[in-house]
Amino acid sequence: MPQLVTVRYRRPDGRWRRLFIPVLLVLVVLLMLSPLLVLAALGGLIVGRVYGYRVSFLGALGGLGQVLWALPGARLEIDDGQTAFLIRVF
Repeated sequence: MPQLVTVRYRRPDGRWRRLFIPVLLVLVVLLMLSPLLVLAALGGLIVGRVYGYRVSFLGALGGLGQVLWALPGARLEIDDGQTAFLIRVF
């Protein structure tokens, strides 16, 4: 499981700004908000059923878990003119 996410972006004045985001802290906050997340997940399942999508809650949860386990070492870099953005997962 990833431990730290770094987000680096270039400000309009050309200097770089780096943010360190601890994954465990984010997970604790999400756990505290879990009642709202459960309601959002149930709402998504209901909307999926209404529009005819066959969505398995456990399958979606398993897919999310696989994505999280594959994240360590991932790097996303976007550089477009004045905007530059870099995300690295450790």
